[in-house]
Formats: sequence, C-alpha cells, structure tokens
Amino acid sequence: MSANLYELLSKPFQEFSGSVAIECHERGIWTYGELEEQTARYADWLIGLGVKPGDRVVVQAEKSPEVVFLYLASLKSGAIFLPLNTAYQPAELEFFLSDAEPRIFVCDPKKQTTLEPICSAKGISLFTLGADGGGNLQEVLPKTGTEHVVSREPDDLAALLYTSGTTGRSKGAMITHHNLSSNALTLHRQWGFVEGDVLLHSLPIYHVHGLFVALHCALLNGSKMIWMRKYVPELVSQKIREASVFMGVPTHYTRLLKEESFGKASCSRMRLFVSGSAPLLKETFEQFRQRTGHTILERYGMTEAGMITSNPYNGNRIAGTVGFPLDGISARVSDETGKELKDGEIGTLEIKGPNVFKGYWKLPEKTKEEFREDGFFITGDLACRDQQGYLSIVGRGKDLIISGGLNVYPKEVEDQLNQIEGVQESAVFGLSHSDFGEAVTAVIVSNHNTFSEELILEHLRPKLASFKLPKRILPVSELPRNSMGKVQKKLLREQHSELYQN
Repeated sequence: MSANLYELLSKPFQEFSGSVAIECHERGIWTYGELEEQTARYADWLIGLGVKPGDRVVVQAEKSPEVVFLYLASLKSGAIFLPLNTAYQPAELEFFLSDAEPRIFVCDPKKQTTLEPICSAKGISLFTLGADGGGNLQEVLPKTGTEHVVSREPDDLAALLYTSGTTGRSKGAMITHHNLSSNALTLHRQWGFVEGDVLLHSLPIYHVHGLFVALHCALLNGSKMIWMRKYVPELVSQKIREASVFMGVPTHYTRLLKEESFGKASCSRMRLFVSGSAPLLKETFEQFRQRTGHTILERYGMTEAGMITSNPYNGNRIAGTVGFPLDGISARVSDETGKELKDGEIGTLEIKGPNVFKGYWKLPEKTKEEFREDGFFITGDLACRDQQGYLSIVGRGKDLIISGGLNVYPKEVEDQLNQIEGVQESAVFGLSHSDFGEAVTAVIVSNHNTFSEELILEHLRPKLASFKLPKRILPVSELPRNSMGKVQKKLLREQHSELYQN
C-alpha cells in the first residue's frame, strides 16, 4: 500500500463530499467534493508539465484555497511541496530557487515581472496565482482531473521547508510523508477532534503551524474551515462565534484580548484554543482564562519535527510549560555530551520519533552534526523538565529571535547591516514586546555623523523580508565585548530591556 500522505488526508473527502471544506470570507465556499475535484485538476496539470515524483514545486503566493489545491496536488502527484514566506524579497528568493532547483515556481501576479528573469536564467517554469484565485495558472488548468494517486514510500519527501541559518544561509528541512502522516494522526487524536468541529483558520500557510498542523487536522476530520486570508482581530472576534477550534501564535491572543467585544459570549461554541510558534506569556495565559473561561493549550514544535510536545487536552495545562512529548515521541534534556540531566536542570532538548525530519537538503555533514549516534535530534532549544514531567522551553541556542511567531536569526540581519556604507559593525538581538513577543532590535557603530533609521531601513527593505526588519536601530559608540572579543548580546538586551515598554 502506498504511504502517500494525500491518501490519508483525502479519506474523508467522499464521505463529506457535500459538506463545506473551506468557507472564504471574501470569496464563497468549497465543498469537500469540490476540493477533491480541484486537487485532481491541479495534479493533472503538474503531471502534464512533466513534474515527476521528487521534483520540487515552489510556491510563494498569498493565502487562498487555490494554494491548498496546489499543495494537495503536489502530494498526489508525488512532487515535493516548498512553500515560501510571502515577505521574502527577490534577493532571498534567488537563493531558494538555486538551492532547491524546482521544476515549477508559482508566485503572485504582482511579482511576475521581477521574478521572470531569475526563473528564466535557472530554467524554472513560472506561473502566477493571486489571492483572488486569478493569475495565468488558471488559464492552463485542465477542465477535469484523474483520481490516480502516485505511490510513495514512507521515507519519500513530501515537503521541503527552509529554516533561517545562523550563518546567514538557510537550510532546507526534508520532511517525509511518514513524518507528516504520523504527526497529523497523533494531533487529531490527542487534541480530541470530533465530527462537527469547525476550525477558524487565520494562520499563514507557508509554515508548519498553518499548513501542516491546522490544515491536516481539519482535513482528517472532514471539518469546515472558516478561511481568513490574514489575521484581523476584529474579524476573528466575530467569526470565532461560529467555530470550535482556533490555532494561533501569542501575538494573535494579545491582539484578541484588546477587542472589547471579545469574551465568554464570543466563545460559546469553542472547545479548543491552541498557541504555539513562540512562548506564550503567563500574563496572556491568565488574562485569556479570566476573560473567556477557556484555558489555552500551549504546545511546542519546530520546522524539523512538526509538533513535539503539548499540554494535555484532558488534564492540567500549566502556564509557561509546553507539556509532555506527544505519543510515540521521546524527549530528553541533555548536557553538551548528550548525557541526560536530572529533573529541574537546564540543558538542550533532544528528541526522537516518527515526526523527526530526514535531514537537511544537500547538507549531509550538517545533518550528521545535528543528530546523536542513538538517533536523537539536537533541537538547540534550552529546556528543563519538572517533577511532574512538564517540559518548559527556557531559552534558545544560536540567538534565535521569534517575532510574531516567525523565526529571525540575527546573523542574517547583521550581514545586511554591515554592508551599508558607514556602518562599521552591528549587533542584532530580540527584546520583549507586548505585541510581537520579541522585537528585532539593532545597534550599530557608524563612522557617519548623521544617523537615520529610515535611510538604513530603506537599504534593508529590498534585501530582507519585512518580519526580519529591526523595529529600532540605535547608534552606539562601541559594542560591549568579553575578554575573547565576543559581542555580549546579553548585556545589550539588559541595557535596552525597557525600549518597547509602554
């Protein structure tokens, strides 16, 4: 039997063929029967273009039902789906396209003129798809599609997701059909999905949370998805009255709490609020519980492994923790040598399970470095486990910043800052922010007498995705360093800790 993830996700399609799969605020509804028909059209289009199993299909398009059709079609045809953040600029895209060597690239119609030369030089077929479903892709789709699903083995790749790299180079995490199917089935079971559940989907679908966690759970369940192209607090506050499940990042919850109309009455049908992608403040946790009567379920995951731990669906959800390893997943807190530490001690979280990725694309040595000999993957996150077994993420290795649920590695931003004429050196770090969780912040040493944040940002905007741009850029006479010459970012964080307060 084939291990193609599409076969698992599509099992409910016929049973719920007449039921609503996607209800799009701006555009109407699609039933599960229509979802299956559209996926077949897109799959036949891919195969007709010569896309073979293992070929990469890269998509940088605004959130739409059509992107879902394209994702499912990629699975169905045996291709490897590669979603990219819509904020990435051409300079960033050029690396992804060179590294992944895709057969097809689908982008927003507004970006076609800019990206055509890049794709042409690399021999990549370029098509366009807009948030309204428009674009030249619609003009070439066949009117019907076949039911055939390309057979895949459990270890075959289903997706390629790039993570930011500490050296400035992103790494492609190779995600298999088995990685995704095992994680989807586990979450569907442990989070108590039942017939009649309605998911309010306001997450982007270019990363794990929105594409794999939320979408897969809904499809497996034959659930209706209330589809929002972007997170809008006012609209979420209204639409949540029709939903039973909501998944968001901490920023979503802090903004929702600012809506005066949001409260217990809004959540009368709700059974589950999930938070992830960044740490949830205990203050937000408690405020939400008092305001709504619901306790947010915080979980922990990463690109390389999907979801790893979760607070219990039935049981005590403790603020500041990410709960227990999911069924079938082993987790340990270890020292630098891989020796497991005692409860209460802080060390590096290491994991092992069917959800853990196959390795980094074209980087066998890097892959080898990140795994222990016994198969445990070194996450790079600092954690501790209490006597009850609850895990807490207490820090991150490699200076990672999580802003609005999105990962930013300082080195990438610093590299761009240091290229600006007059900037001698820079340091980028995260500071606490009530809305974003952490705000990307930069200090620079400049030999220019005149300093302008806006001029520096003008240089950065074409080079970096918007979520990577510093919220503030501060001039300093010199960077604090230790005896070995290393920049002391901890000291910088302490010095500027109040920057975004009030």
